[in-house]
Amino acid sequence: MSDYSYELVKKGLDVASLRQKAISSNIANVNTSNYKVNRVEFEKYLTEATDRIVLKKTHERHIGIRGLDDFVPEVKKRETTSLNENGNNVDIDLEMTELAANEIYYNILVQQLNSKLSSLNYVINR
Repeated sequence: MSDYSYELVKKGLDVASLRQKAISSNIANVNTSNYKVNRVEFEKYLTEATDRIVLKKTHERHIGIRGLDDFVPEVKKRETTSLNENGNNVDIDLEMTELAANEIYYNILVQQLNSKLSSLNYVINR
């Protein structure tokens, strides 16, 4: 099962997991002095990946188009804002909203994966 849609879902689940950890860290550090929010950036890379046709290189001197393995999520600190007097920039309302959105995103990806696997199971057993 190495088709592109499966790889997209798998990469999306990895990103959702990483984003969950970053958001949880932000919430846990809501009262930590000088703590700066972690953000996972991946969507711009995902958009770039889906706009390309995936071709595999069979030789290092061939011209190839990047696969999904080339797109790695980045965890970056947001240093430009400060919400509290202690230098902390965690907005708990924003973090809780992003936590809920990430949960929905993760659940949708799991549903897509289950649908894909169910289709494969149907084909195998018929």
